[in-house]
Amino acid sequence: MPVRKAGKLPRPAYSASYALEYGEATLEVHQDAFTAGHRVLVVDDVLATGGTAEATLDLVERAGGTVAGFTVLLELGFLGGRERLAPRLVHALLSV
Repeated sequence: MPVRKAGKLPRPAYSASYALEYGEATLEVHQDAFTAGHRVLVVDDVLATGGTAEATLDLVERAGGTVAGFTVLLELGFLGGRERLAPRLVHALLSV
């Protein structure tokens, strides 16, 4: 299921806002994306400060899903995203 910037999804959606270094952003997921009990693996390209990841994980849970795991291709460890997501487990293919 896609998690997109605000206003990009065609059906009713849950939204979550989060802080950026330069302002605020909002993500959305369809309200009917998951049913109770759906186990969801969230996959993202980059984990930096963790704002986008935290908003995404919260949206999955609000939409009824259960986060089974969180995986990123690249983790920028020096920005502290993993700590922001604790106690959730983070799997990164590459960490710098």
